Amino acid sequence: MFSFLNGRVCIVLDKLLIKRVQSVLKQLGPVLYCSSKSSSNTNTPVSSTSVTLNNENSSNNTNTNSLFGGIDTASIADYCTDDGELDPILWYNEPSDRETGLQIAKDLHVYEEFLSDDEEKKLCSEIEPYISRLHYEYDHWDNAIHGFRETEKKHWSQENNIIIQRMKDIAFPPGDILLPYVHVLDVAKNGYIKPHIDSTRFCGSIIAGICLLSPCVMKLVHEKNPEKWVKVLLKQRALYIMKGLARYDYTHAILSEEESIFKGAVVPRDRRISIICRNEKQDDDD
Repeated sequence: MFSFLNGRVCIVLDKLLIKRVQSVLKQLGPVLYCSSKSSSNTNTPVSSTSVTLNNENSSNNTNTNSLFGGIDTASIADYCTDDGELDPILWYNEPSDRETGLQIAKDLHVYEEFLSDDEEKKLCSEIEPYISRLHYEYDHWDNAIHGFRETEKKHWSQENNIIIQRMKDIAFPPGDILLPYVHVLDVAKNGYIKPHIDSTRFCGSIIAGICLLSPCVMKLVHEKNPEKWVKVLLKQRALYIMKGLARYDYTHAILSEEESIFKGAVVPRDRRISIICRNEKQDDDD
């Protein structure tokens, strides 16, 4: 897996794997790696490449190494900084090109394993009794979502309120006024969110979401230049934060089950719940 250490990326490895990795790293240049434990600072976004991505063709490709998410090691340089170090913001996304990946990563942060398994269960237990009574809808007022049900929630149990507050503290600057209701969006296994750009009429510049029950792939495409795109892997229990160009210059979508592919590997989709917080619109958000 990967973690940040003093602003630099570390590949956290079991000692038994170091020799195996060293031979790969010799091909990559001066990439920083260590065998220490990952940082416990939950306020630092980490790469999503620790997820197991099974590439069906990997056994036939001698250049593919599972330690790098199934990416051909010949192309690892595309995911490194000019100094030769692994660039974490290019590891948790799959960009059309490096420049686009860097641009999006400034405005879209992913916090892997933001929730514990127990915290996820507690949130689902509070949501499920109400939302399970709703029917999935297959149209939307602005035609953005297919196969969904949703609600808004203002009051949470004491335990879950601590989790929601932790998300707010990480995602929003001090002094930001947040919308009082938290949006709960339940997308069916066969559901998806179509490409769209968020309206500036209803909320402010930042949106934060926790992913429950299932991973998914988000795809962003530049509105005026569709050749510029980025796929982002949102793992189960991850937190994502979007702002700026990622929201207003790029459309974003949650890919359907058939299109749920990240770095050449299928990401299995299931029913997925998002818990979403937004800040209020400010005068300078236009």
